[in-house]
Amino acid sequence: MKQTKIRTLLSSHNTGENVLVKGWVRTKRGNKNIAFIALNDGSTIKNIQVVADVSVFGENLLKEITTGTCLAVTGKLVESQGQGQNVEIAATSIDIYGKCDAETYPLQKKGHSMEFLREIAHLRPRTNTFGAVLRIRHAIAFAIHKYFNDKGFFYLHTPIITGSDAEGAGEMFHVTTLDMGNVPRTETGAVDFSIDFFGKPTNLTVSGQLEGELGALALGEIYTFGPTFRAENSNTPRHLAEFWMIEPEMAFYELNDNMDLAEDFVKYLIRYALDNCHDDLEFLNNMIDKGLLDRLRFVTENEFVRMTYTDAVKILVDSAEKWEYPVGWGKDLQAEHERYLVEKHFKRPLILTDYPKEIKAFYMKMNDDGKTVRAMDVLFPGIGEIIGGSQREENYDKLLQRIREMNLPERIYWWYLETRKFGTAPHSGFGLGFERMIQFVTGMSNIRDVIPFPRTPKNAEF
Repeated sequence: MKQTKIRTLLSSHNTGENVLVKGWVRTKRGNKNIAFIALNDGSTIKNIQVVADVSVFGENLLKEITTGTCLAVTGKLVESQGQGQNVEIAATSIDIYGKCDAETYPLQKKGHSMEFLREIAHLRPRTNTFGAVLRIRHAIAFAIHKYFNDKGFFYLHTPIITGSDAEGAGEMFHVTTLDMGNVPRTETGAVDFSIDFFGKPTNLTVSGQLEGELGALALGEIYTFGPTFRAENSNTPRHLAEFWMIEPEMAFYELNDNMDLAEDFVKYLIRYALDNCHDDLEFLNNMIDKGLLDRLRFVTENEFVRMTYTDAVKILVDSAEKWEYPVGWGKDLQAEHERYLVEKHFKRPLILTDYPKEIKAFYMKMNDDGKTVRAMDVLFPGIGEIIGGSQREENYDKLLQRIREMNLPERIYWWYLETRKFGTAPHSGFGLGFERMIQFVTGMSNIRDVIPFPRTPKNAEF
């Protein structure tokens, strides 16, 4: 008999038919005559109840079935006599695939802290919370591809290993095959990368943007969706060393077009989750964040505020707030500033534009004032910056000047500069941090809890 997913059975009205389910025991209760086993196979946050007659299966077999045990159950789908579900399974056979040591199994029927669950990341997907988060993560990933595909964008695979720094800010993981116990040196004492695998220093990418721009200047509209890495020694709830980014790049888009796409994109993702992840979102709303569903709906139903960095700084300076980090024109906005603007002042998502050139990357297009660039950051409640983007500098001379001003090595960016010599065009793009988006949609407070196996300083256990 072919296995049927529990998600399918719980919505079935075909009582009386024989079914086969496989999954893991969440709980078992009962008396000397009958056992009630809550089984979950990961397809849904809901369990199906298996009813087992002790006289049929015997006490010894049922004693072996404890929380965490993996079972295959054949039985008849019948109307449930209890509350909370329409159907249950009257078991006719039970096979134990994997026993579970009840004394040492760490996921007992009690509350566990997020910190403890991070220590057992190999088991935490079996909890209700992390099962819900991972199903939502899948749904949003699918929605990303669907959104761009339906708009005619092309999915471009950009390198994970790169010889350039897209952000121009360092903090990159080095990739090498050199023997760290016997590093080859040049006559001057520098590391001799000429005999390394690639013959030059290489790193794990912090962004696929630069290569993405090359695709946009040939295919029109592309997007990347892949892992990115940042060797930033940060232990905040907002940072990971390995994370995923979605980076669309669009030829012929100017800043307003870029903002329109970013707003439409994130609203689409949230609506997709609301339409397709109802049970998981309802669970997280009840157990993790009581205002989650209202906040998600609010974002989809309201236009984002748009204003310049300069005007935002004035609001912050004029406020009565006491800031941990000082506010002033020319300073980068911190999470406390971004969240104040979104959560207290406007009480809506906000898109800030036209940042000082000194605090933004070299590739952003300069405004006519010579002081600001056509940058755009999308700020969300509870998160702060969730999207960063800009109109890209398409002028060769201006781009080269910015590279020199920032003391970046021209030789590394030769191919990037050449696109401004051979049929340049206005173009724009942005990056959405996938995990920050999942944080917002799930209401999880720590970014380490929205990725299956978080990579952070001193943590690469799983």
